[in-house]
Amino acid sequence: MKNDTPNRRQFIKAGSTAAVAASTLSFPTVTFGKPDSRKLKIGFIGCGGRGTGAAAQALTADSNVELWSMGEVFRDRLDRSLANISKGREGKINVDDKRKFVGLDAYKQVLDSGVDVVILTTPPGFRPLHFKAAVEAGKHIFLEKPMATDAPGLRSVMESAELAKKKGLAVVAGFCWRYHYARREFFKRIADGAIGDVQTMYATYYTGPVKPMPPDSARKEEWSDIEWQVRNWYNFTWCGGDGLVEQAVHSVDKISWLFGDEPPRSAVAVGGRQRPNNSGNIWDHIEVNYLFENGARGFLGQRQIPGCHGENNDYIYGTKGRATIARGQCIIQNEDGIWRYEGPQPNMYQVEHDEMYASIRDGNPINNGARMCNATMMGIMGRIAGYTGKQVTWDQALNSKQDLFPKDQNWETGKHTPPAEAIPGTKDAIAPHGWA
Repeated sequence: MKNDTPNRRQFIKAGSTAAVAASTLSFPTVTFGKPDSRKLKIGFIGCGGRGTGAAAQALTADSNVELWSMGEVFRDRLDRSLANISKGREGKINVDDKRKFVGLDAYKQVLDSGVDVVILTTPPGFRPLHFKAAVEAGKHIFLEKPMATDAPGLRSVMESAELAKKKGLAVVAGFCWRYHYARREFFKRIADGAIGDVQTMYATYYTGPVKPMPPDSARKEEWSDIEWQVRNWYNFTWCGGDGLVEQAVHSVDKISWLFGDEPPRSAVAVGGRQRPNNSGNIWDHIEVNYLFENGARGFLGQRQIPGCHGENNDYIYGTKGRATIARGQCIIQNEDGIWRYEGPQPNMYQVEHDEMYASIRDGNPINNGARMCNATMMGIMGRIAGYTGKQVTWDQALNSKQDLFPKDQNWETGKHTPPAEAIPGTKDAIAPHGWA
């Protein structure tokens, strides 16, 4: 790789520096490091189900906040979301009709509406663009996972996260298990040596399809390519990432967490599509094998096919014991016996926002930038390894040239033909990354 391209060593160094800084320094906020007691205005961009939940949790997290503006491409979805959020939250909703913005440029209008905090919960293909704009505008940010759907987008997020750190902005990522009390104690004990040196982790994410692709006949004549694909965002790699990058990335994040948020050395993967997906282009199953620097491995099995075995567990093996997350329990077994988490278990989605707003108020905002980028890049890396059929190094994945984001973003007329479903080993699957 050329010296001016990102590499694994630089990524580890940057992540370690960010982690140390976040734990030892008090970064200035928009109030220059002082406790922030203002009424905080919240802007909400992307009004789907998870976003609506995030907005409700943000309003619950702090007594001196208000929902100020909203942005969405579908007005009916915005109105439905606002109606749901408003229930039982009198005094915290101040969304005037002139601050309800609709369209692909709604994010700009929300950012310009006088907000202090933004919630970014659109389909993840738009995340790099929206995150960059929010950071440049000086807003505190909650953003859902994943952070991007391709390497160019992730590199943009890395730059924006670094700028957010310099500006002292809160950046909290929707990798919700990091805010789960039982998982925190579980991974802390493993890091402290409860099972010795970690050798391997096998994570499962076997479930049904999140958003099945409708038949092409369901497309209305007046819908542009962009509208059709955004309406069915989960089934197009540019918009949703695919089942690994968008959903099973939660399990990827736990692998990253286990190995200290250091990038893996390489990955190989196998997978494909068993059920027809009409015009969509994502796989419905994949298994990824990550190799880490010390020779340890992380395995992930992901499938989203109806009628199959369902499971979302984690199996970890070390030199002195083993650990399991299954059926809602965190268990560690070693020569001293069996440990089970028995402490409090508040709602992890609420904890994300509780801790974010507390950090803003304290003048020491949380910044999840390094680890959210590492987990997202690991997900993209696994998809690249599967779709190309190659053993992919971290540096190759991080510097991939495959830019999936459509250049024509006109809602009424935008044209975009996504790549066909990937066939591993073919030039069409490999060349877009700049390797052939």
